[in-house]
Amino acid sequence: MRIGTLGNGLMAEALAGQWAREHEVMIGGRDPGRASELARRVGARAGTLQEATTFGDVLLLALPAEAAVDAVGALDVPPGRILIDCTNAIDQQNFTLAVSAVAERIARAVPHVHVVKAFNLAADTVWHHPPEGLAVPLCSDDPTALAQVSRLVRALGCEPVQAGGLARAKLLEATAALAIGIWVTGGDVRAMFPPLEAAFGSVHPG
Repeated sequence: MRIGTLGNGLMAEALAGQWAREHEVMIGGRDPGRASELARRVGARAGTLQEATTFGDVLLLALPAEAAVDAVGALDVPPGRILIDCTNAIDQQNFTLAVSAVAERIARAVPHVHVVKAFNLAADTVWHHPPEGLAVPLCSDDPTALAQVSRLVRALGCEPVQAGGLARAKLLEATAALAIGIWVTGGDVRAMFPPLEAAFGSVHPG
């Protein structure tokens, strides 16, 4: 698989560094020096944002969420590309969404691209050494894109979870804001949900 990153920050380093072991990766950045340095560390090649967009069959959008829509809209993205949106636009003062429905906005900006929301529920440090079997929710309207991104999830030792169409991606974004707000106060979101067999409550005979 050919993967291009749009961005050369922490998420790009964590995810592309894992994928570069098995796939061809190009780190794309606005700063050639930073892109080249990251590419050297993870064993990839370096280029501009446009060069990475042209190179990759799969694109990892790893730019600040607030700038992501404009940045992608300004690129000449070839039709049919799969674009993974791992961004969160979170207001760090009160842990609410600073921008809502980022993935849907990206899809409207580049309607000829298959957008998949994924990898936004964990920080970059997790993706360097993800726990075996960690569930990774995916939202997209395209089955082929979901299958390809599911392969990349499994390459990390994680388990893809089909979370619905792209209209549900804003729920993933809101979940990230909720979870981060709980984590920073010392709460553990893993204790919030019941086991699957109890998730639907009591079922009474008709």
